[in-house]
Amino acid sequence: MKYIEMDKSPRKNIFKLFKQMDYPHFSLCANVDVTELYNYASKYSLSFFKTMMFFVSKTANEIKEFRYRIQGENVVEYDVVHPSYILLTKEDAFNFCTVEFKDDFIEFYSEAVRTAKELQGNIDLEHEPERDDLILITCTPWLTFTSIMHPAHMHPVDCLPRIAWGKYFDERQRIKMPLAVQAHHSLIDGLHVGKYYSLLQKYLDNPEPHLK
Repeated sequence: MKYIEMDKSPRKNIFKLFKQMDYPHFSLCANVDVTELYNYASKYSLSFFKTMMFFVSKTANEIKEFRYRIQGENVVEYDVVHPSYILLTKEDAFNFCTVEFKDDFIEFYSEAVRTAKELQGNIDLEHEPERDDLILITCTPWLTFTSIMHPAHMHPVDCLPRIAWGKYFDERQRIKMPLAVQAHHSLIDGLHVGKYYSLLQKYLDNPEPHLK
């Protein structure tokens, strides 16, 4: 982790502008093509959700703005950020499940399977430590959405990026899926989210080299 000198950054005034707002979050939603990933996961009997979570997290880690966090009056950049997702554990109940990110897919997938098994049936929400080196992830596989808004603390303002995806659907013989990114505007702009979608789609179009 290192400190970012925002007073010397070209984003100095942008940072201050959005940091003082009552609700500084913004959200963008776009469809991504998951045809190749879906086919690969199906072929090798992999969980589509966990495989998608790997690429969502890998992409976030490769764009430094997604690793920025506000801590008091300072901004820090983490070396690695980790996915924390909604895990259904009982009917109408869930827990938060954090998986330490590994760029090695096999290690990451194994850890994701292990942590999910540990939390099955647990609904106390107490295991989650107070940390901000996270990306919050959720999935609504029951519907295809065009927008989504997440709850967030405002006092102080929560600056964790939130990523969500919905039910995939067929479009012209391709499999598409809505994916939304919500972020703190002091740290992340539409430009950075655009880079995120572009890089993520690159991985989704050719997933195999990164999954072996």
